[in-house]
Amino acid sequence: MTETEKDIVLYETEGRIARVTLNRPHALNAISDELPKAIRNAIERANADDDVHVIILQGAGKAFCSGYDLKMYAQKEGPNAGVQEMPWDPTLDYKMMMGNTQDFMSIFRSYKPVIAKIHGYAVAGGSDIALCADIVVMEDTAKIGYPPARVWGCPTTAMWVYRLGVEKAKRMLLTGDLVTGVEAKEMGLVLDAVPYDKLEERVMELAKRVGSVPKNQLMMQKMMINQALDNMGLMSTQMTATIFDGITRHSPEGMGFKSRAEEVGFQQAVKERDSGENIDWAKCQK
Repeated sequence: MTETEKDIVLYETEGRIARVTLNRPHALNAISDELPKAIRNAIERANADDDVHVIILQGAGKAFCSGYDLKMYAQKEGPNAGVQEMPWDPTLDYKMMMGNTQDFMSIFRSYKPVIAKIHGYAVAGGSDIALCADIVVMEDTAKIGYPPARVWGCPTTAMWVYRLGVEKAKRMLLTGDLVTGVEAKEMGLVLDAVPYDKLEERVMELAKRVGSVPKNQLMMQKMMINQALDNMGLMSTQMTATIFDGITRHSPEGMGFKSRAEEVGFQQAVKERDSGENIDWAKCQK
């Protein structure tokens, strides 16, 4: 059964607050072909609602978002939207992935502030989504990071360096490590980290405080701050990251990871990738 936007992203409002919920809980809200556009449409819906001042972005079930659905993109045999037959056409990959990136960036470009509420996991592409938000609040034991930096990915929204600075961004992307909400707060990656039973309360506290500000004030402050990142070259950095992301999936190592995922399943392939063992992924190609 094909998923629809109405199914995979839920939208509701209460007073001045809109709530956008990623709704693929059976897959830990993993990113499917349809999810990026559904997120964008929900954000645009909130922006078009004159009663809404602030948006909460969250995930249904046990996690915020576990990244791209590797059962769909890595484990499934043969080519797909994320992996072409060789030789590959970089422009086709770029068009697809930049479309997803700009869908995620609708969160960043939203005229109305977005607060990301993170529980469970916000990893790989899930961290791309979360870090586009204006304010991120995490469950203290939740995990965030970009493990595909080890093999098979480059974070296309490129928000790590803008949030962490050069050295800490390199620490995360040269290792592919995950950190807890507490560690993410200490690093300055997210605003706050609280126990799960306090997460909704903390997010609502912020949402109500932000929501009490006039919409035009919120829009101007956010646009001014975002412009500073644009002046630093955010768009050109995202272009480079998106090109590199395509290369990582079609390099000898990337194709080897895909072959290994087909052979043993994506969960085992990810476990091996993240183990720290010195694996020659290029030799894993079929």
